[in-house]
Amino acid sequence: MEIGQRGFYSRREAGQRLAQALLTYQHCREVWVLALPRGGVPVAYEVAIALGAPLEVWVVRKLGVPGQAELAMGAIAAGGVCLLNRPLIEKLGIDDTALRQVIAAEQRELIRRQHCYRGDRPLNLHNQTVILVDDGIATGFTCRAAIAALRQQQPARLILATPVAAPSALESLAPWVDQTVSLLQPARLGAISLWYTQFGQTTDEEVRRLLEAVISHRSRTDN
Repeated sequence: MEIGQRGFYSRREAGQRLAQALLTYQHCREVWVLALPRGGVPVAYEVAIALGAPLEVWVVRKLGVPGQAELAMGAIAAGGVCLLNRPLIEKLGIDDTALRQVIAAEQRELIRRQHCYRGDRPLNLHNQTVILVDDGIATGFTCRAAIAALRQQQPARLILATPVAAPSALESLAPWVDQTVSLLQPARLGAISLWYTQFGQTTDEEVRRLLEAVISHRSRTDN
């Protein structure tokens, strides 16, 4: 893969390039950048810095099939949203007990991450413009859960932004948002990691550090 023509060097570099496509919202009041943690946070950090906007996280957890954790049978999001892929669940014969166990485990992790990343910071998105950022969209299932939860907040405008996305996923999500922004929409997406040279795991510590860096940056520029 040749960086600059087909992919990105890192999430931070991808965020810088994504920000250029979102400059319409630069220094606009009532604009929030929300990241899907953990991988979406380094991308969203660069967007928030470029736009002069606050950055927060919106926690979503994939519900993995028992024994095949990478295969999503649903997703949950902050705000109490739970979306299930019923045809897949029925096809694989996953019973209600197993499903409830997965949901409970992911709900515990969702609560842990919310507390870890945001603590008690309030987040009121009513009548705000929200830019929801992830590092890539393959199926769109977790994004759909996040969008459903965010709509409960009644934002004035909801934009979905990502460096790379499967065209079919972006098409399925488009009716649920006001705008989609994707730099790359390859016909054969494969794994999101294939579109980055560096795609290491984003840690809790890095998420907290980047969130705090945006708060510090905005404090300096506002004074």
